[in-house]
Amino acid sequence: MKKLTNIEATMIAEGAQEADSDEQYIQAWQHLIDTGLAWTLQGFFGRTATAMISQGLCYYPVKKQPKKVKSTGGQTPKSTGER
Repeated sequence: MKKLTNIEATMIAEGAQEADSDEQYIQAWQHLIDTGLAWTLQGFFGRTATAMISQGLCYYPVKKQPKKVKSTGGQTPKSTGER
């Protein structure tokens, strides 16, 4: 499925542009949720996004977790400097 721009997603969600399919309509809403636009546009967008999440059609974006430090396998890493 083609990635939507912010404008395309907004136009589809608002009904100003017809979605090609039900999947694209949901994709448009998910895009607005993922980018945070759903919460910054008119109240209708935030309320509808919340309802779609509650209905299981969309989901809150997953926060990117910081990279974990590689494990040393329980061993203390060797010191490179002298004390």
